[in-house]
Amino acid sequence: MTVNTQSPVLTSHYQHSVASYWNTEKNPVNLRLGDVDGLYHHHYGIGEVNWTVLDGPEETREERVVKELHRLETAQADLLISHLGPLEPHQRALDAGSGRGGTSLLVNMRHGCEVDGVSISESQVAFANEQAKKRGVDDKVRFHFRNMLETGFETGSFQASWNNESTMYVELSLLFAEHSRLLRRGGRYVCVTGCYNDAYGLPSRAVSQINAHYICDIHPRSTYFEQMAANRLVPVSVVDLTPATIPYWELRARTHLATGIEQSFLDAYKNGSFQYLLIAADRV
Repeated sequence: MTVNTQSPVLTSHYQHSVASYWNTEKNPVNLRLGDVDGLYHHHYGIGEVNWTVLDGPEETREERVVKELHRLETAQADLLISHLGPLEPHQRALDAGSGRGGTSLLVNMRHGCEVDGVSISESQVAFANEQAKKRGVDDKVRFHFRNMLETGFETGSFQASWNNESTMYVELSLLFAEHSRLLRRGGRYVCVTGCYNDAYGLPSRAVSQINAHYICDIHPRSTYFEQMAANRLVPVSVVDLTPATIPYWELRARTHLATGIEQSFLDAYKNGSFQYLLIAADRV
């Protein structure tokens, strides 16, 4: 799918390049895993690995690996959802940078609430809407070709919102200002993200390699808290998921689904230059 260059959704050359990347992306590590149960994630996994998936008959090894990686990625989404707070069926939640819709669909499954997802990838929006339709929840889960920095939704119309590994594509000052505007007072914002460790210094070589691979700009840890404070988002929970995600990357590096970036993630996590965080904050 080609990007409409006249679209007001895309406001910079950089956003056009990111949209182009995700409009044409068909990596098996995303699509093959989603085929397991129809939940297509665009993030990474956490938890202990069942290493026995690498053993046993060779002819079923790929299937075992796919199911295990998908289980770990779904565990990550479930952890994020558990920090959103109580959600009622009549309330709305926002998935900023919704990808192919996996987390949005899980939130609806867990809470029955309405979910709006936004993405600057038109192909991902179409894909996600088709998944919602297949599940019969397209009346409550909707995906939109919109910019997470300027969604166009009404002020104070959401009880919860989140970014699941999508904050590295935008300026945090603009992103958190929009989340703060959209959330009602007492609403909950959650992000799971990779960030570089200020204590290490400037981004390491491995972090720079990740940036180049995904056409993103990983932020320092400090900027998340600075910009949350500046936009009335007060953290209530901060969880360092770095130790919990390393096993996922170790497994993925040994499988047919490896993309070549796995060692950069492992090097960055293990040398302390990169961290995988969950931050939950209340709108005050």
